[in-house]
Amino acid sequence: MSDTMEKRTARLTVLVDPQKKAAFEKLCEQEDVTPSQKIRQFMRDYIEQSLGADWKEQVFNEED
Repeated sequence: MSDTMEKRTARLTVLVDPQKKAAFEKLCEQEDVTPSQKIRQFMRDYIEQSLGADWKEQVFNEED
């Protein structure tokens, strides 16, 4: 990770099927990560796939 720190202050509410949620939580537990950590990882991977490896400069510089 670069010197840019992610701010974890925004909330995202997602409605999902209860069985999928339970399966997801179980898999996260097996990997010793929280569901929030896994969702953040999915988001970072998706953003990098869409915007490229330099996505952090693009995303975090928009706040300035």
